[in-house]
Amino acid sequence: MKFFLSFLFISFYTVSFAADITVEMLNKRSDGQIMVYSENISRINVGDTITWTPTTKGHNVEFLTGPEGWEIPKRSKMNKEYSYKFDLPGIYLYQCTPHKGMGMIALVVVDGDTSNKEKVATVKVVAKSKKKLRKLLGQLK
Repeated sequence: MKFFLSFLFISFYTVSFAADITVEMLNKRSDGQIMVYSENISRINVGDTITWTPTTKGHNVEFLTGPEGWEIPKRSKMNKEYSYKFDLPGIYLYQCTPHKGMGMIALVVVDGDTSNKEKVATVKVVAKSKKKLRKLLGQLK
């Protein structure tokens, strides 16, 4: 009987582990978009890690803003894989420094929290990134 109860406990006991996802830095995506990240909006949970992987030379990750109380990390080195673990809920905005004018920006939404959406909307981005940021924020509920 103890074995059976132990089996049931193990079978129905769930452990929540942090997830790791990969976002590629691309010169061209299959849908024809150029100078983009493989995901425009990454939706993750607190404790999850994103690893950005350059598929070609000339890309990096530079955070522009995040939730209240978050300190912006240094931008990543060019052409290098970069990982970041997200510990606060909210929206994070990042860009590829050399391709920001071409619209190479993206968002991370942690725990579905969009409470800092208005703050993100006020961040100064340039050229094609302006229109893309408005579009991405419009996709958030």
